[in-house]
Amino acid sequence: MTTVTSPLSGASIGLAAVPDPVFSGAMVGPGTAVDPVREPSVAVAPVDGIVVSLHPHAFVVVDAEGHGVLTHLGIDTVQLNGEGFELLVNKGDTVRRGDFVVRWNPAEVEAAGKSPVCPVVALEATAEALSDVSESGDVSAGATLFTWK
Repeated sequence: MTTVTSPLSGASIGLAAVPDPVFSGAMVGPGTAVDPVREPSVAVAPVDGIVVSLHPHAFVVVDAEGHGVLTHLGIDTVQLNGEGFELLVNKGDTVRRGDFVVRWNPAEVEAAGKSPVCPVVALEATAEALSDVSESGDVSAGATLFTWK
C-alpha cells in the first residue's frame, strides 16, 4: 500500500473541481487536487521513489511498488515554457517523500492567466484502488492525500 502525500500546502479540492476536463474527468487517472497557497513555494515529492518524468510544470515519481504519482503544477502551465519554475532535482534521481522537487510561485501562475490548481494523480490506477481521498479542507505539504492499494 502506498500513502500519497500532498506536494504543496493549500486546500484539497478533489479532481472534479479542476478547471480542465482531462483531469476533472479522471482521464489521466484518479486522485485529487490541491489549490495551493498563493506564495512562493516548493513542490515536494509525494512518495519515496524515482523521478521518471520531469518538466518545469509537472513531475512523476514511481515508488518501489511501481506506483507512479503525477504532480501537475497548475493547469495549462506548459504554455509558460518553464518561466517561473525552477527544477531542484533531475530525471532519474531517487527522492524521499518531502524532498524538494520544483520551486515555483502559484501567484505568478495565476497572474499569467493560468489556474494554479495542482492535480495529484495515481497513474494507471482505478478509482477503486484509492481510499481515503482528501477532497476538501486545508492540507499542508506532507499531509496524506490518499492511499493507493
